[in-house]
Amino acid sequence: MQLLVSEIENGIFLGAFFVLIALGYSMVYGILRLINFAHGDFYMMAAYVSFTIFGAVGISHLHSKWPIVLAVGLITMVATGALAVLAERLIYRPMRRAALLSLMIAALGLSQVLENGVLNIPAWGSQYRTYPVTSSAAGTSIFGTQFTYAQIVMVIISGLLAVGVYYLVGRTLIGKAMRAVAEDRVAASLMGVNVDFVISLVFFVGGALAGAAAVMDSLYYGQINYLMGFTVGLQAFTAAVLGGIGNIGGAVVGGLLLGIVESIGTGVFGAEWSVVVAFGVLVVMLWVRPNGLLGERVARRM
Repeated sequence: MQLLVSEIENGIFLGAFFVLIALGYSMVYGILRLINFAHGDFYMMAAYVSFTIFGAVGISHLHSKWPIVLAVGLITMVATGALAVLAERLIYRPMRRAALLSLMIAALGLSQVLENGVLNIPAWGSQYRTYPVTSSAAGTSIFGTQFTYAQIVMVIISGLLAVGVYYLVGRTLIGKAMRAVAEDRVAASLMGVNVDFVISLVFFVGGALAGAAAVMDSLYYGQINYLMGFTVGLQAFTAAVLGGIGNIGGAVVGGLLLGIVESIGTGVFGAEWSVVVAFGVLVVMLWVRPNGLLGERVARRM
């Protein structure tokens, strides 16, 4: 029993990262019906941007350096959000009237451009890079499971960001505009909504959330590489589908559930089976509920 509780707690920590990236997938899909396969690479770019900034600042440990770390995190979020907006402006917006398949191929192309771009930058390259900042091992026990204070802070930050997105979309005027554009872009435009601005804002928020996840993930695991966005992006996309892609609450539920399932799979079967267990649960769940846990059935127009 204690092992199960421990794995669930560890899964919540892992799922906190999935939640932030899955929110970006869900927001973009909800407004454009686009699966942005480059989203995981925005996460990867954020890891390298923060890696460079931390290297220039010259701090090596979180102890008493949280203000600097938070400042770098915010800069990285803005930079990654700006990258996502640039991608939307230069690639996705001109193709907005194209077939969805063409948009998805463009997203895959952008993913390859970002990965191979990082690969060919000498300071980054193909080797695993050791993150210049490490977190402290000091912590506390929660229900018998040891957590560092850094882990607790990361989960809290992830939760606050998720709540912030929920409030933005569900309780603000710009959120109402987002929902209107997601429902019918033409009608929203006729009602005076600046559709281009709303879509750009959605990309910015999604990119910024990926940036926050990248900084926290890199701080905890201590290594980055140019392919890290592919694996995490696939897992976060799975989380979004699991919860019901296009649904903010679904991204949160799916991210946490996927983290818990992977953690239990690691504890029971070993690390090499964690992804197998996670995707196996996804397949079974989609047999039972194809639209995801919180997804809604949408009538198909003929």
